[in-house]
Amino acid sequence: MTETYSFQAEIQQLLDILVHSLYTEREIFLRELVSNASDALNRVQFELLTNHEVQDAEAELAIEIKADEAAGTITISDSGIGMTRDDLMNNLGTIARSGAKAFIEAARKSTNGGAASDVIGQFGVGFYSVFMVADKVRVVSRSYQKDSQAYAWESTGGATYSIEEVERETRGTDIIIYLKEDAKEFTSEWKLKDIIRKHSDYIAFPIYVGDSEEATNKQVAIWRQDSKEVSDEQYNDFYKMLTMDFEVPLHRIHMRADVPLQFYALLYIPSNAERTLFSPRKEPGLKLYARKVLIQDYCKDLLPEYLQFVQGVVDSEDLPLNVSRESVQANKVMVNLKKTVTNKVLSELKRMAQKNKADYLKIFAQFGRFLKQGVAVSPQDRDDLEPLLYFPSTHSNDPEALISLEDYVGRMVNNQTDIYYILGDDIHSASRSPHLDAFRQRGIEVLYFTDPVDAFMIMGLSEYKTHKLRSVDESDIDLSDIGELKTEETPNRDSLPEDTFEIVRQRFAELLGKRVKDVRASKSLTGSPARLVSDESGVNRQMYRINRLLDKDYDLPVKTLELNPRHPLMHNLSQLMNANASNPLINVVAEQIFETALLQDGIHPDPASMANRLTLLMEAATGSPASELDYPAAEQPLTNDKEDETAE
Repeated sequence: MTETYSFQAEIQQLLDILVHSLYTEREIFLRELVSNASDALNRVQFELLTNHEVQDAEAELAIEIKADEAAGTITISDSGIGMTRDDLMNNLGTIARSGAKAFIEAARKSTNGGAASDVIGQFGVGFYSVFMVADKVRVVSRSYQKDSQAYAWESTGGATYSIEEVERETRGTDIIIYLKEDAKEFTSEWKLKDIIRKHSDYIAFPIYVGDSEEATNKQVAIWRQDSKEVSDEQYNDFYKMLTMDFEVPLHRIHMRADVPLQFYALLYIPSNAERTLFSPRKEPGLKLYARKVLIQDYCKDLLPEYLQFVQGVVDSEDLPLNVSRESVQANKVMVNLKKTVTNKVLSELKRMAQKNKADYLKIFAQFGRFLKQGVAVSPQDRDDLEPLLYFPSTHSNDPEALISLEDYVGRMVNNQTDIYYILGDDIHSASRSPHLDAFRQRGIEVLYFTDPVDAFMIMGLSEYKTHKLRSVDESDIDLSDIGELKTEETPNRDSLPEDTFEIVRQRFAELLGKRVKDVRASKSLTGSPARLVSDESGVNRQMYRINRLLDKDYDLPVKTLELNPRHPLMHNLSQLMNANASNPLINVVAEQIFETALLQDGIHPDPASMANRLTLLMEAATGSPASELDYPAAEQPLTNDKEDETAE
């Protein structure tokens, strides 16, 4: 006899929300039903171990999925725990048992600007996702209990459902899905297998599709195996399947933890920062599983952004899920999971840097800029990231010879307490900077910061183990008591007398105007005629580089121009001014000295603009009288004004 029962009044609302609001892909219904079947198999497996009164004790623990294209149906069968009449009513007939009104309110909140996490883990309604694709669902089930009666539950997703006695020879459950017209694609065995491999490949029980005697799913999750049981080939094959990257990864991390929560993880560091053309991994993020069921394909909440290059899977036993299992609750469990996984990755990288520097530097060459970014954006992780930073230095102009901050500190000279660096576009140009003159004279090592992200990194790296990081272009650096002054191999001329130099200095100041903050004599320059120094703090001093990196509008920084009163060029300019202060060559040379300093600092906005002036100087050098020099009156000197730059 068939008995009909009414759902609570809220059930239509609830199903509408489930079908149209919480699920983003219709294929999710199969994942949910397979997961429910797996749960039923787990439960009966426990009963088989502890209870000798189990129906059909010899039956294989498995899931079968069969499609009937002509009838437009899919049948999902399991040999699990099964359900009694009361179980069917309680588990399928009364969603309101968990509080339908509360569920609807929480679901509405999650779909109207609130967080979906508000409804996570509270309601177990994944079964009802089937109504995304079904006009009608019939569930036939027989309990594991000896001599139990089989029952059928049936619903169209409307206001009522029915229950009746039926025949089923063995324990377990059949879910017969009568597909909607626009869901008949799911009768394709190829489609069903593809969904299973995508979402349920590592369910512990075999899943048979159609008449195949071979399970569609792998069943054994490689990340849950003991690392001693997995070969390098198996690890690499899994990585290739995951990423479609056929290069061997640079490193892998296979871990499991039981406290403070139980989870498994298998992580890889790719061989290259660039994804391959065929890579299915189009976004950063790890695959997140809960008890071997895929929950999120791109979970960005398991690692900080600066570790987004890491690929792999994390599988938790303790993860609270939302009603659709498509996202996880942002609670203490996820916080602990992220912390544990992040700490493991960082500790593994630090171990490599200490024990196997050559292999670590291969990783740093590809992903070092992500770690540098982390220094700026994740100050709480700075202590873990600092040992992972490597840079070229003046100790060797080989760009491949990288040293750590600890290496640098270990090579400090007498009385040195600060760490010095120079920002540049590349080592070749940075090594020729006039800022390095005084440091070379005293044997003081300088780090080359030539990666575009280095200017951003400095925002979070003001010091290392009490040693301040200082740019060599800072105006107040005093090296007089640091290191040991080396004898100059090619000494400059004597310094210009103060009154004579003052005339030269004033000429530069008048010519350059607001393009410089000040013009003064340099105490440290040796082989260079001039340099630009900054009085601003580290962050402000490099904002133009950061804005340039971010492709934002930026102004040229206004710096102080230091002139070397000992340099032959200053002596020559002084002589020209004594002979004829209106000589046009004086301004041409002064402009070129200033723009050369800009160029050496890597901040010249338009180096090509110097071409005419250089031609003019070559004409003078090859014998053209100064009076014949054609210095274009209409030529505008380089300006710091953004509007003028735009106009040019």
